[in-house]
Amino acid sequence: MLIRYGYEITVTCPQDTPMVCLLAAHPENEPARRALETVIATPPVPMRTYTDLFGNTCRRFVAPAGDFTLWGDGVIENSGLPDVAEPLAQEIPVADLPDDSLVYLMGSRYCETDRLSQIAWDRFGGVSPGWGRVQAICDYVKGHIRFDYLQARSTRTAYEGWQERVGVCRDYAHLAIALCRCMNIPARYVNGHLGDIGVPILSPMDYSAWMEVYLGGRWWTFDPRNNVPRIGRIVVARGRDAADVPLINSFGPHVLKGFRVWTYPVEAA
Repeated sequence: MLIRYGYEITVTCPQDTPMVCLLAAHPENEPARRALETVIATPPVPMRTYTDLFGNTCRRFVAPAGDFTLWGDGVIENSGLPDVAEPLAQEIPVADLPDDSLVYLMGSRYCETDRLSQIAWDRFGGVSPGWGRVQAICDYVKGHIRFDYLQARSTRTAYEGWQERVGVCRDYAHLAIALCRCMNIPARYVNGHLGDIGVPILSPMDYSAWMEVYLGGRWWTFDPRNNVPRIGRIVVARGRDAADVPLINSFGPHVLKGFRVWTYPVEAA
């Protein structure tokens, strides 16, 4: 299956403003790329990319005063299969975890393990370790938080999401990640494209957030917001939480004027 994906984001700046954007498909998608990811800036500005500490592609430029639009578009090949599940995958004792997974056990800006630890152990301490425990966490988060775009708040933490019981996909991800970490299961934040392939179209396409959990010696996709296997995920960036992977890091004031994304299957040329 070929999937076309892209974005158009417009900001207004009162002055020339340095920015770093994480909007490009993650480098892991390179083998599946079937059309070069084209990026166009309006008005044109010099741009360059670099790779951050988490392996994400970052685009660096100075947005001029006034309206500035960044448009990107590409095509990748996808298996067309739902997210892989492995119910027999087991937790790995902390002492045996690989070094690079340990950062995903620790508290972070939006995932306060210290405030959620007792809550997690009280609720999930008696659940059999492994895949089933992570799924139980996703089931709980799915039922605990009510999805509401109008209640979105960029500063909401996992603990606040647990208290308020409302949010958007990033809030589901943050709470599930924090609860997993409290149970000594490495979990990391992922954002990217997730179209409506194989499911009813309920709302305009948007960026999505989910998580990856380390079980049985590898990372697995879990999505507490949707909580069912989905087709056609395109990873853009990974990090400890949303603070590591903002769509725009602006080193000066700006106003978001417009943002749209697209993700849909296309026929081979």
